[in-house]
Amino acid sequence: MSTEPLLELHGVNLVYRALPALRDINWRPLQGQQWACLGPNGAGKTSLARVLCSQATHYSGDFQRAPLLDERGVAYVCFEQAKALCDRDRKLDDSEFRADASDPGTAVQTVILGGRQPDERFHHWVQRLHIGHILQRGLRFISTGEMRKTLLIRAILAQPALLILDSPLDGLDHASQADMRRIIDELLHSDMTVLMLCRQAEDVPAGVSHLLVLDGGAVLAQGEREAVLADLRVTTLMNPPAAELGQLPPPAPRPYELAADGPLLQLRNVHVRYGEVTVLDGVNWVLERDQHCCVSGPNGCGKTTLLSLVTGDNHKAYGQDITLFGIRRGSGESVWDIKQKYGQLDNQLHLNYVRGMRVVEVVVSGFFDTIGLYDDWGDVQRDTAAQWLAALGLAGYARESFDALSFGLQRMVLLARAMVKSPIILLLDEPTLGLDGHHRMLMLRAIDHIAANSDTRIIFVSHSAGEVPACINQHLVFEPREDGFQVVCRQ
Repeated sequence: MSTEPLLELHGVNLVYRALPALRDINWRPLQGQQWACLGPNGAGKTSLARVLCSQATHYSGDFQRAPLLDERGVAYVCFEQAKALCDRDRKLDDSEFRADASDPGTAVQTVILGGRQPDERFHHWVQRLHIGHILQRGLRFISTGEMRKTLLIRAILAQPALLILDSPLDGLDHASQADMRRIIDELLHSDMTVLMLCRQAEDVPAGVSHLLVLDGGAVLAQGEREAVLADLRVTTLMNPPAAELGQLPPPAPRPYELAADGPLLQLRNVHVRYGEVTVLDGVNWVLERDQHCCVSGPNGCGKTTLLSLVTGDNHKAYGQDITLFGIRRGSGESVWDIKQKYGQLDNQLHLNYVRGMRVVEVVVSGFFDTIGLYDDWGDVQRDTAAQWLAALGLAGYARESFDALSFGLQRMVLLARAMVKSPIILLLDEPTLGLDGHHRMLMLRAIDHIAANSDTRIIFVSHSAGEVPACINQHLVFEPREDGFQVVCRQ
């Protein structure tokens, strides 16, 4: 192993939105060492990665780079990168000016190659990560897991001196997670230096030799893996006590009435095709009034399409046998009539949420189903928001800046936002994605708390085994078959 450092940080500080993100960071990884940066949500891992890949340039302190790092650069694979690419595609969308009213967007192959010609290495990694079938598909039309694989291949083909992987298993189904673990193991035993960003000690791969532990933007511990993991300070940081949940507030008034009986949702023999691609084929699903459903299946199987049918977002629902809350779809109801009955939480909402707001304002925005707060609001709404924050163990954060909270606490605030109007259905699309172990368990406890103490029913979408709330009593599973997927409902 070389004794030459790949990079050196001396007294590095970073302030983001007037808040300290990194504090006096001193770190000197050697070439040939494989590191993981470990810490809970809000520890400073993303801020460190942004400094290393030159996305954040307004830091103070000294950042020295080895010639190898200057020559080959840094590749960073993260959700924020995926969001930026999709946002760019949306801005360039010219479908309203096209004869077919459809803009396919930037193809996956174009994103990976960036104008280069496909070569043997390209075909090797496409095959390894099983994305050959989406190479000509637009970025906006692939799943979270498929996007993660796309960005990883692009990064590997760039042959960087430093590859930063931010929670690379997030958003992947079980088979893809197993593939990804094998690929990460190969990378860790190659001549490429890898920096893993991990929220839990169990997420650190065996091939990682050294750990850098951050807490509140500062270095808590660093050094050889086993010594760091044995540090009592690290154990305490990664296993904090659980927050206490409070009593749920009384239901908010609902400006609608449900049919006296019948299921909440009913789909009969539903089909969805886009061009030559069949996404859903003969789907039958009934969600009764006493059921909480988990929807699961591999990346790209059609889960998002199914959910868009029942939330009113997908025009393919018209002309099909779909009944929502006792009303046949296409009977004259508006999209708003449907949406007001849902509370929703997903990763896209979290990444897109308007910044610069207080926590209580974020929760109040749930009354208006807006990303941000643009309507007048009063004492009743403020009081209800405060009660929901207390119910989820967040009472002390009401007047805090939403931006100042850790990612995990922000996700809990957005759960309060989804519940503030007492929806009939709480739709949770991968709600534990991006959370450390502490906040993941808090989220699951909060969901069970809501299910047990309100009349709101839960639809929970997840890839991960062992991350299903205890309240779930129905499973809607996308199972592979030769020509795609079949949807099987198990009670």
